[in-house]
Amino acid sequence: MAAYREGMIDESKIAERYRALGPELNERQRRLWAASEARSHGRGGVAAVVRATGTSKNTVVRGIAELRAGTHLDAGRVRRAGAGRPRLTDSDPELVGALEALVAPATRGDPQSPLRWCSKSLAKIAEALVAAGHQVSDRSVGKLLRGLGFRLHANQKTREGKQHPDRDAQFGHINKTAEAALAAGEPVISVDAKKRELVGDFKAVGREWEPTGQPVEVRCHDFKDKDLGHAIPYGVLDLAANEGFVSVGVTNDTSAFAVNSIRAWWQSLGRQRYPNATVLTITADGGGSNSSRTRLWKTELQKLADELQIAICVRHFPPGTSKWNKIEHRLFSYVSLNWRGRPLESLQVIIDLISATTTSTGLKVYARLDPRDYEKGIKISDAELAAVNIVGDAFHPDWNYTIHPTRNDPLILS
Repeated sequence: MAAYREGMIDESKIAERYRALGPELNERQRRLWAASEARSHGRGGVAAVVRATGTSKNTVVRGIAELRAGTHLDAGRVRRAGAGRPRLTDSDPELVGALEALVAPATRGDPQSPLRWCSKSLAKIAEALVAAGHQVSDRSVGKLLRGLGFRLHANQKTREGKQHPDRDAQFGHINKTAEAALAAGEPVISVDAKKRELVGDFKAVGREWEPTGQPVEVRCHDFKDKDLGHAIPYGVLDLAANEGFVSVGVTNDTSAFAVNSIRAWWQSLGRQRYPNATVLTITADGGGSNSSRTRLWKTELQKLADELQIAICVRHFPPGTSKWNKIEHRLFSYVSLNWRGRPLESLQVIIDLISATTTSTGLKVYARLDPRDYEKGIKISDAELAAVNIVGDAFHPDWNYTIHPTRNDPLILS
């Protein structure tokens, strides 16, 4: 009898059996198993099972009563008929219709809707339903919404606005040019500027693992720090080498800054990788510092073509399609993931985080600081633009053009 005394039962064994069997059992089966386990240990068995499994004492006692009474349920049932709390929809048949009317996309902007000026949190929806005479909690609202096929969704950028009629044809033209250049062993790069980032201990988008209760403390307001300033990453992605190069500027995102970033990539990586290059192909957005309409972009590219003594072939993406530029999803997206949740406390931190970006496909990223002051609003005269040795393609020469060197002798790059 001593083996059955309370305190002599090996609760660890009970817990081990419960972990093994519990996930495979339904509610009734777990109840009956717990009751059977408790009975097998005699006195103290109920308490031991409760401690080992976390099951309610009332549940174990009810299971023992069912075993003694030999209660049987119809096939497929877990509870006896009529047991459990009645469904809200049974006692309130109009509840689902009222809920659908509140969250239906067609009525979100209805001035008569009680939710027109408040976020549709579960608590707010439940509050509106209660005000309309329905008895429901926020948790029940969540269950009903999931049953109706609703899920939490963030906004998704999919609409590109009015599409240019030559959109698809331009994509084909870009692909054809890039494939031919890569097949010939010529360099092809994708370029763009990432959004301006404040430097300092500001709140960063995303989360990272920290000890519980010890989040990184940052400033309450995102006002630019006059001493630390901001950072403008301009990226160059070498498509063939799967290498990224990012110049981090500190003043303005101008065409001069953009071309200097390309120049820095060539000096650091490009000329060693492509010593026999005759043409540099650039794919870029149609706006920003590398806009197809910006005069300074073309005059700066002319200077670069003269320095390198190679032609520079430019292909711009159609309006509203910047997300298709390779650099967006093959470089910048991974940079953003790498520094998510990390305050960009200094320019060196930004450089280090960009340089540390890698992918499973072998992406390597190099970063450097460009401290030069780039002046905004530089005007290019008609004469200066006319001096650019530019040849437009037959198809959309405004989007597709090649700038050839105007000198026969390369300038010495400093």
